[in-house]
Order: sequence, then structure tokens, then C-alpha cells
Amino acid sequence: MPLLEDIWSSRVLSNDGKYHEAFERELASYLQVPHVVLVSNATLGLLLALRDSGMRGKVLTTPFSFVGTSHALTFAGLDPVFVDIDADTLNIDPVRLEEAMDETITGILPVHCFGRSCDVDSIAVIADRHRVPVVYDAAHAFGVCDEGGSILRHGDYAVLSFHATKVFNTFEGGAVICRSEESKRSIDLLRKFGIVDETHVELTGLNAKLNEFQCALGCVQLRHVDDYIYRRGQIDARYRQLIAEIPGLRMLAPASGGKRNHYSFPILVEPGYPLSRDALMHKLRAHGVVARKYFSPLISDLPMYRDRPSAAAHNLPVAQRISSSILCLPMFPDLSEQDQQRVISLLHH
Repeated sequence: MPLLEDIWSSRVLSNDGKYHEAFERELASYLQVPHVVLVSNATLGLLLALRDSGMRGKVLTTPFSFVGTSHALTFAGLDPVFVDIDADTLNIDPVRLEEAMDETITGILPVHCFGRSCDVDSIAVIADRHRVPVVYDAAHAFGVCDEGGSILRHGDYAVLSFHATKVFNTFEGGAVICRSEESKRSIDLLRKFGIVDETHVELTGLNAKLNEFQCALGCVQLRHVDDYIYRRGQIDARYRQLIAEIPGLRMLAPASGGKRNHYSFPILVEPGYPLSRDALMHKLRAHGVVARKYFSPLISDLPMYRDRPSAAAHNLPVAQRISSSILCLPMFPDLSEQDQQRVISLLHH
């Protein structure tokens, strides 16, 4: 409340006010990255990064993501080409990525799905060999680190989401992580219409600014996010202990190395379980437990994408299999042990 009162009294509600500057600076420090550009949401962040990357034409991406990933490509005038995923990480499979590369491909848009890091080293080798840029959709990956530091340092750009459902949120919002001062300056201009000053417009940009109210919320949230992640970790550990006893439900192995953010808790409903995935979901919902089929249907199965050659089911066998069996259980910092036990009880048939 004191921050909101300060904003109101200052009469600066947007356009890079003091809370915008403070949040951008504090966020870069927390994430251990050199260059951050705040944006009003991750979809606009992807559009700006794709525009600045110079991609034209076909871009390799995953079918196993929120639809905003491919929509950003399409809105940017690019052509999504779907590549199958790895069964263990649920991220784009580097082997299939290499197989899909040809002279028509101008970029790669992978996703750190559920906050689990892609095989960034293999993707970097492929991108360097074929001389194409990489923009990471890191919407789920706030605060995630590998052995070398923040996973946001990988690729030419990484784009975070601060939507209300994320580990860290400003209600809506996001950030573009840039590798260089030059890229930051370009994205900064693109997010405010390309305007340099009152009389100079340097680029064809759009309005993707984050306002002072949301930036102030971001500054406050940064004080608490480590506690949120710690509590998510406790919930993750309890799920793992209790679900291990239930035949027919498979959990993903814990993400390896570095710091995790426990963004989501997916399970795979396999043939040994007495209910189908959809039947289990409906059972949970009938008892007030909202479990989600992330991500089903696949992006490649949606009407605007399914006619593309790369969207054919036989090209994406792993993604198809995972999409038909995955169910994400409730995961949020305030999930009580009692409520979590209720979820586990309902999983026992």
C-alpha cells in the first residue's frame, strides 16, 4: 500500500518511472543476468524477441506448450515447424531438432517446459552449426539454474512470463532477457513504439510497457519468491513420496542440477492405472480438485496448425503419447498438507 500511495502521489503511472527502473534493476540482480527488458506480457515479449532476432520464414518449435508459443510465431509472420519432444524432459528433442534442420529454417523457439531446462548445450551446438538464432520461451522458468548459473543466459533471448499463474507474478507481465547491451536497447525501443524522444521515432515498434503499479508489485514479490519456491519444493517432495505407492501413475524424474522452481507437478496416467486420464481428471474435479491436462490437445492438433506437414501425428509420437496421458496436479505455495493429502486419497482408486 505505501508503494501504491507513492505512485499515486508522484502522478507517474507508466513510461519507465522509478518503480520500473527499480524492478528492472532488482530483477536482473536476482536472476543473475546482465540485461532485462520488462514487458506487459510474455506473448508480446516473444514477439519483440522474434522481431529483433531477424528470423524469417520457418522456425523449429515444440508442439507441447501453451498455444501462445506458436501464436507468437504466427503473429510475427513466421511459420512454426513442429519437432517431437523428449519423453523424460518433455522438452524439444535435440536429435529430432537436428533431423528437422535444413536451409529453409531460420530459427529455433524451444520451451523450458514446466520450468525444466532444455538440453541447452545441444541446442546451442545445432544453432551455431546452422547459424540460426535461438529464442527461448522461458515462461515457466523463473529462477531456474543449471550448474553454470541461470538458464536464462542461454540462447539469443529468453522470455519470462509474470502471469498470475506463474511462480513469480505481477498479475500480468513479463521480461525479455538479452545477451548484449545492443539487444537490450533494441528491445527497449521496440516495446515503446520505437520512440527515442518527443521528435524521433527510430523503429517500427508497439506498446509493450509494464506500468508502475505492476512494477511495484514485482519489487514486493521479489522479497517473497524464495519462500514461495521453498514451499513448492516441500509440496513436490510430499507428492513424490505418496504417489510412488500408487501403481499406474508415473512421475517425471526430478530435474537435474542447479536450482528448480517446482512450477508444476505433472503425472502420467499409464495403462496399469484403473482409470483413464480423463476419467481421473473428472473424478478429481467432482471432488473440487482442479487438475489440468497440460498440454492436451497439442498445439499441432489445433485447427490453425494441424494441416501443416510437421503436425502429422506420426511425426510427433512422443508428444502424442505424453499429451494423452498427462495430468497436472494442484501446485501452489499455499496448498496445505491436509488438502494435498485429500488429492492423494482421490488418486487411490
